Amino acid sequence: MSGELGTAEIHAGQAENTTVAEGGLPPQRGPAEAAPPGSALDTRTLSRSLFLRLAALEPGSAEHTYVRDTLIELNLPLVRYASARFRSRNEPMEDIVQVGTIGLIKAIDRFDPERGVEFPTFAMPTVVGEIKRFFRDTSWSVRVPRRLQELRLALTKAGDDLSQRLDRSPTVAELAACLGVSEEDVVEGLAVGNAYTASSLDSSPGEEDGDGPLADRLGYEDLALEGVEYRESLKPLLAKLPPRERRIIMLRFFGNLTQSQIGEEIGISQMHVSRLLTRTLTQLREGLINEG
Repeated sequence: MSGELGTAEIHAGQAENTTVAEGGLPPQRGPAEAAPPGSALDTRTLSRSLFLRLAALEPGSAEHTYVRDTLIELNLPLVRYASARFRSRNEPMEDIVQVGTIGLIKAIDRFDPERGVEFPTFAMPTVVGEIKRFFRDTSWSVRVPRRLQELRLALTKAGDDLSQRLDRSPTVAELAACLGVSEEDVVEGLAVGNAYTASSLDSSPGEEDGDGPLADRLGYEDLALEGVEYRESLKPLLAKLPPRERRIIMLRFFGNLTQSQIGEEIGISQMHVSRLLTRTLTQLREGLINEG
């Protein structure tokens, strides 16, 4: 950012005619240097002076932009401190800091130095809130409504509290009563937890997951399932057939005998078997249609 302040300028400002205590603005010099340990008081004092100066400037003017940019640069350590709380998340720290900086800018634009509140106290909730919103809106593998995201967080907290109080895992009914929601909402909120992270089909298995990648361990479509409904519907229709016709059906489709073999088994001609099969299959087909 343009017009960044060096640490030396902070201390040098005390010796200049325009001092921090007088609400003056240090001159624009080279790029800002990192503030050394123990300089938090100087940073806070300078920030307070710059906020008073910023309030007196015309928005959009060059000097207003310079003071605003200086405040952003001066308070970036606050963003890094807040971002460190989210170091364990699976997001690059650079991205977290960038999102936190957006919260810092929003806090700077809304801060009123006349209210008597220190800027770090005012800015920290905004910075942390912006980072949390980033994780809530972008880190889910499957996009779910915000209502369910917030419900899942509430269920997690309520589940921990009830587990300590009851010395066991709470039931759905107990969670619903604790949060004042329906049991259906609780079940839905618990289910959305599966949408937070996704595993690659090519990922290596864990110790308890067996051998091979996940894609090799997924279930497959059993084509025989398509015939289950038909077989179950045919059972009562087959039971109503005369014994001879029922035996012909069993020998043909379950015994895999030819019409000639069936005729020899029953003692009738192959043509007679063919006519009986045609008539019986038509009867079964009509029975299925009428039943549907």
